[in-house]
Amino acid sequence: MLRGQMMDTPLLISSLIEYAASSYGQIEVVSRSIEGAIHRSTYGEVAGRARKLAQALTDLGVHQGDRIGTLAWNTWRHLELYYGVSGMGAVCHTINPRLFPPQIAYIINHAEDLWLFVDPTFVPLLESIWHELKTVRGVVVLAEAEHMPEKSSLPRLDCYESLIANHSDRYEWPRLDEWAASSLCYTSGTTGNPKGILYSHRSTVLHALGTSLPNGFAMSNRDAVMPVVPMFHVNAWGIPYSAALAGAKLVLPGPKLDGGSLYELIEQEGVTFSSAVPTLWMGLLTYMDQAGVQLATLRRIGVGGSAPPMAMIKAFRERYRVEMQQGWGMTETSPIGSCSRPLPGMDSLPEPEKDQIRAKQGRPMYGVEIRVTDDAGVILPHDGASVGHLKVRGPWVCSQYFGEDASPAHDADGWFDTGDIGTIDSDGYMQITDRAKDLIKSGGEWISSIDLENLAAAHPAVGEAAAIAVAHAKWGERPLLVVVRKPGSSVTAEEILNHLRNRVADWWLPDNVVFTDALPHTATGKVQKSKLREQYRDYGPV
Repeated sequence: MLRGQMMDTPLLISSLIEYAASSYGQIEVVSRSIEGAIHRSTYGEVAGRARKLAQALTDLGVHQGDRIGTLAWNTWRHLELYYGVSGMGAVCHTINPRLFPPQIAYIINHAEDLWLFVDPTFVPLLESIWHELKTVRGVVVLAEAEHMPEKSSLPRLDCYESLIANHSDRYEWPRLDEWAASSLCYTSGTTGNPKGILYSHRSTVLHALGTSLPNGFAMSNRDAVMPVVPMFHVNAWGIPYSAALAGAKLVLPGPKLDGGSLYELIEQEGVTFSSAVPTLWMGLLTYMDQAGVQLATLRRIGVGGSAPPMAMIKAFRERYRVEMQQGWGMTETSPIGSCSRPLPGMDSLPEPEKDQIRAKQGRPMYGVEIRVTDDAGVILPHDGASVGHLKVRGPWVCSQYFGEDASPAHDADGWFDTGDIGTIDSDGYMQITDRAKDLIKSGGEWISSIDLENLAAAHPAVGEAAAIAVAHAKWGERPLLVVVRKPGSSVTAEEILNHLRNRVADWWLPDNVVFTDALPHTATGKVQKSKLREQYRDYGPV
């Protein structure tokens, strides 16, 4: 083999913040602090403090490969942890505080975290599970000395600002192997204990490169980017890395994620692109509708975690001139696998037709391959009609789960089964029709719960909807629609069924609609259908 004659320079996370510091050192990093005040920093300052942190970790006895846990919101200190921990060779383990306390204890122990860096608000959570933690040596609170807890039952509680204060902002990042582990995220554990996904420096940098391209998040140094999706949820979809790579102004919303607080920060900081799950965008939409305000700079928003209703896509476009850009991914795919934007040749299409494209989960990012297969593994055509199991492979797709046996998470050809059911059309757009476990099989035919939910959510009186299967003596399963009314609404089951009647096949029509005050959600904002199925287990046969 004739080898190329290029320099052997590893792809490292530290290179992202050093590039941002050298090329965009004065670009702002703006955060809402835990206390509520706005904190202003720059990429240059973040890089310097990350270098200080790297040295402080060494003094704490942290070595390459050791896991460091974080329980924190989207702030500048959490951003410093992203770069300081991974940059010095340790593994940044972002922990989702919305998980149940026993799950949090489980993943801290499973990861064998040595130190935990936490916002002050999460100290009581740690106190409640401290007796279960086996490997943690101490806790560092992400605060100044004056904001440290007055008292705590934890045996060791250090102040972050004091910890890094006496270290130099000059530090030479180690030249690591790009395949070395950099960060660790766990799944939400909806079907058993959460599973760990161990990312590498290489996969993280490639993911940042891929998602920042025009067919992805399309970020540049002209943008002000606000990741509303938490940094404890799959690394905020990689935006803290890709924003640094692009030199974009970074706006971090802290713990205040209500519609009014998000709107204030968007307008104040001139945010041009933001990302969140549908429930948070619904909160912003509700706030703006009620307040009668408009958006001055925001033009694109990314949405993922679950499919947004078509009504939401249209509302943002028609009332606020904002394009909703849907993406698809999972913890196992770092997480972005695809993004949905109309192709250049589709510019002349009417906006409603473009909305139909935006409602799909999109085309794969560079580096990610996708396909759908039948139950026997036969590849199905890209015709937009053939429904099958969605499988992916690529350089930022997991090969096995952390801490488990060495068996691969993919098949012999390297394809990872996502657990999603979907189609791929002739233009390469993928559309999820359901999770394999959430499909409703009635009389031997499949009914998509996602389609039913999206159509129900388009009713002006419906706040949220979930479709689940309930037992039926004749058909095996039938769909039951569980609905949360919008405030002040008195919509009836018959009105919702009439709304669906001309929009779905007769045999898709739910046999009934039940109303509830709220739907159960997972720690990542998805409707917890397993809990709904348990709750309505004795509802059928209908």
